Amino acid sequence: MKILGINASPKGNESKTLQLVKSVLKGAESEGANVELIDLYKLRIEYCTGCGACYATGECPQIDDFEELLDRILNTDGIVFGAPNYINSVPAPMKAFFDRLSDAIHCQMLTGKFGCSVSTAGGGKADVVVDYMNSVLMTLGVTVVGGLGVAVGMYPSALEQAAEDAEELGKKLAKSIRGEIKYPEQDEMHRQTTEYFCQLVKSDKERFAHDYEWYVRMGLIK
Repeated sequence: MKILGINASPKGNESKTLQLVKSVLKGAESEGANVELIDLYKLRIEYCTGCGACYATGECPQIDDFEELLDRILNTDGIVFGAPNYINSVPAPMKAFFDRLSDAIHCQMLTGKFGCSVSTAGGGKADVVVDYMNSVLMTLGVTVVGGLGVAVGMYPSALEQAAEDAEELGKKLAKSIRGEIKYPEQDEMHRQTTEYFCQLVKSDKERFAHDYEWYVRMGLIK
C-alpha cells in the first residue's frame, strides 16, 4: 500500500499545512502504508493552455514536471492533498496542477484510489478549501474518505490539537484502501461519472482519440 502526500505551501518546512499532511501520513504509516511526501513548490508545473492535445494524443506539449508527478500518482493507492487557504481556494501551483489533470478526469484515471485533503487558514474557511480539494479528487474518480480544516491564526494551539485527528484520518485512509470501509454512494457516483465520460468521448472520437482508446483498453467501450 502506497500513499502520496502533495503539499502546496510556499513556506517549506515552516508550513503549518505540511504538519497536518505529515500527521495524516504518520497515521497511514502506522497502518502499514508506505508513504511519500511531495512539496509542490519544488516542482515546475506550467499553466494549462486549453489546447486539447492531451485528449487527442494523451500527451501534453508542456515540458515540465507534470508528467512525472502524474506517473507517481498513478502508481499510488492513496492521495493526500494539503494546501493553505489562499482567498478561499488553493495557492496557484496547486490550481495549476489541478488544471493540468483534465485528461486524467476525462479518462477517470484514478478510479479505485482513495484520498483525503487537509488545509490550514489564518482566519477561517479552511473547510471550504478542503471541500474544494476533495471535490477535485471525486472528479478524478478517487473515493474520498474525509478531510480536515484547521484555523490556526487566532488559535495557535489548534494545530497541535488537530494532529491526532489528522493521524486518525490517515488510519482511515489506509483502512479504506484495504477494503475495511466501504463507500457505496461514492461507488455509484463514480459509475455514473465514468458512464458520462464514455458517452462524451464516443460522441466525438476524433477530438478525443486518446480518451476513446483509453476506454476501449479498459473494456468500457466495445
